[in-house]
Amino acid sequence: MWEHKNDFVESFTKRYGVHMLVWYEIHEAMESAIAREKALKFWKRAWKLELIEASNPGWLDRYAEVV
Repeated sequence: MWEHKNDFVESFTKRYGVHMLVWYEIHEAMESAIAREKALKFWKRAWKLELIEASNPGWLDRYAEVV
């Protein structure tokens, strides 16, 4: 996450200047995290916004919670 937040790697976050972590999920296994990420890619934008706003209505940066 630090690498993305600080533009250390070429990625979506660097290209579009997206540096706030407004939503995350904890998974016990990498496989379930990857499966969830792939599933979310097919969600409509409105559904993703609802997911964020349900747990973070102020769109606060949650980076400090996970480092």
